[in-house]
Amino acid sequence: MSATTSARPQDPRRPAVVALGGGHGLSASLSALRLMTDRITAVVTVADDGGSSGRLREELGVLPPGDLRMALSALTDDSDWGRTWRDLLQHRFATDGPLDRHAVGNLLIVALWELLGDTVGGLDLVGRLLGARGRVLPMASVPLRIEADVRRPDGTLDVVVGQSEVARTVDAIEQVRLDPPAPPACAEAVEAVRAADWVLLGPGSWYTSVLPHLLVPELCSALLETTARIVVVLNLTPEEGETAGMRPGDHLDVLRAHAPDLPLHAVVADPASVDDVSVLADRCGELGARLLVRQVSRGDQRDVHDPLRLAAALRDVVEGYLGDVGTRTPG
Repeated sequence: MSATTSARPQDPRRPAVVALGGGHGLSASLSALRLMTDRITAVVTVADDGGSSGRLREELGVLPPGDLRMALSALTDDSDWGRTWRDLLQHRFATDGPLDRHAVGNLLIVALWELLGDTVGGLDLVGRLLGARGRVLPMASVPLRIEADVRRPDGTLDVVVGQSEVARTVDAIEQVRLDPPAPPACAEAVEAVRAADWVLLGPGSWYTSVLPHLLVPELCSALLETTARIVVVLNLTPEEGETAGMRPGDHLDVLRAHAPDLPLHAVVADPASVDDVSVLADRCGELGARLLVRQVSRGDQRDVHDPLRLAAALRDVVEGYLGDVGTRTPG
């Protein structure tokens, strides 16, 4: 095996895509995008406060590295070298001591941040080590906390603090906020959004992985001003926690409530997740978007995205095919 010591050359004929999110949802997007382009930038939420990431964040005052690590792993080169380093990055210790459940990649990323004094530079270096097909950036340059206004069954309104707590909330979430409320965006992430051809929102935990990007002022401004076309990929199934009971149209309503001026070009949904396609299509139309209904789940796991199927659906969007297969829509 041999390492790549410089950035992977990119094909300028392929679209530049920015994917926003975190956790497993963002990994699903990146696994699909890498099949259609090598000009990928993952912009990752930095509000995780649980597990290995939460412990490192609390002890060292750094950005939580876990979602950044997962995004890097999803973009890893499919070679012996890449797969070996990906597996190492994802490896977790199992001990009775303080290293228990720490991911090696989290420790590696934080160590590079300490050595280099440069968050983006450290992530770029790990990307080169992995031969990553793209770049991974944090959405903000400081660690964030998520707060949610939650309506309880008795009508009272509670404030739930912390990503891990919000994610477990089963009652209706009315609004989410960030602490600090106007965090500084990662400059490279803002630049990537402004220069992109396409921006992808979702799938993922709607309140804790997707919406937070819209709450960073500089990043939100870039999303409103970019010439890139914005695509929403809806979740396959409701989560047991924060989006329990929410239908596909509800996700779009929440998105609009938190960013009323956000322009949408297309919405991708799996037919098994949509009760009434015509109703969802009308809702998309009201938001200025077209609906693309395709099977994007795995045949044996309805709640898991299939990279090949999702890539095919996204390629249809990029090439201008929306609605029924073979029906091309202008612009």
